[in-house]
Amino acid sequence: MAKILIRGALLVPVDEKRPDCFYGDVLIADNRIAAIAERPDTLEESRADQVIKGEKLIITPGLVNTHGHAAMTLFRSYADDMPLKDWLERKIWPIEEHLTGDDIYWGTMLAIAEMLKGGTTTFADMYFFMESVAEAVAESGIRAVLSRGLIGFGDSAEKGLKETSAFIDNWHGAEGGRINVTLGPHAPYTCPPAFLKKVIAMAGKTDRPLQIHLSETKSEVEDSMREHNKSPIELVYDLGLFDHKVTAAHCVHVSDHDIALMAGKNVAVAHNPGSNLKLGSGIAPIAKMLQSGIKVGIGTDGASSNNNLDMIEEMRLAALLAKGVAMDPTLVNARTALQMATALGAEALFLENTGMLREGCQADLIGLKYDRPHLTPLHDPLAHLVYAAAAADVDLVMVDGRLLLERGELKTLDEEKIMAEAGRCAGRLVKAKKEKEGEV
Repeated sequence: MAKILIRGALLVPVDEKRPDCFYGDVLIADNRIAAIAERPDTLEESRADQVIKGEKLIITPGLVNTHGHAAMTLFRSYADDMPLKDWLERKIWPIEEHLTGDDIYWGTMLAIAEMLKGGTTTFADMYFFMESVAEAVAESGIRAVLSRGLIGFGDSAEKGLKETSAFIDNWHGAEGGRINVTLGPHAPYTCPPAFLKKVIAMAGKTDRPLQIHLSETKSEVEDSMREHNKSPIELVYDLGLFDHKVTAAHCVHVSDHDIALMAGKNVAVAHNPGSNLKLGSGIAPIAKMLQSGIKVGIGTDGASSNNNLDMIEEMRLAALLAKGVAMDPTLVNARTALQMATALGAEALFLENTGMLREGCQADLIGLKYDRPHLTPLHDPLAHLVYAAAAADVDLVMVDGRLLLERGELKTLDEEKIMAEAGRCAGRLVKAKKEKEGEV
């Protein structure tokens, strides 16, 4: 792989060992960051096969989307302005019955194209037909943490466990480590305790982390208290789920006791502010979580409940909501929000050596053009990234040392074909659902 030198850029390394920002150079060798200079035009061009002029670029670690369902791009704006339970039971689950591997592949490709153009270099996914998702990840060059979504009822329960085991064998560590496989029990309300115990046993056997939805809505917590006399977090804690590495998505309705349980077991949280707002689920107390030592990353959730995969927008929402709810403008400052979207997000997914610009780390980075009216004057680059930047400002994306977006153009994906194929799949799914329900 070619050595690439980025010269004279404004670097925001998200590394506590370096200044928050400085003008300098970055040398990438193979798939790693080989050298960083804290002064521009310091590293010699002769060390590189390709030189990228960093003038007017802010270079920062790639954004890490810690929770989502990528192929749900096919359902973008299909079902809106509904509470979560109705949204799932009346709209999403009935149309998902008609999904095929082909649908998942093109829906995931559409998500990857959107995420790359917005600066996301790593995403977490929990869905179905995960072999198709892995194929899309392999072809595109993005980094991913993938889980086969598990439901603990009916015939799908044992089938899901078998498919998970095969998925781990076939794809974990593939593409030079770009693909990581984890276990994906959907939630306590779709995975009864007896089934969760089987998933926990698999986690012990495979040593793989888990992704799970927890305490997303008030009604979910109330139902758990009625059925188990425990919150969802207390329930899975007592079952032993937290004895393994866990990324808990949402965690909107959590008590101080819940937070203490999670912090004591090093449970990570994937905060999804946009989806939680749109579904009327509430606002997660992330300031308390961060203060307790919990690693909180940021996620978009699926595009059917967001309705985009814009991590810059989510980063801004995470900061503003924390301030507004507490009426404290000092909470979740720009530096913290950027950490949540990069280094903390990587830690929340249990990924090593990524999420920051540091020698030896994975060469996952992005460049944003800052010669724009909305990014002028450049008083504080970190504040600009969180409070003023937009996905359209992303000009360069590199994953694993490979340029996937250059001058705003995708290098590995046929954008027009992906949009056409995704549109075809979405149309077929809607038609199939209508036919089944007698609407056609």
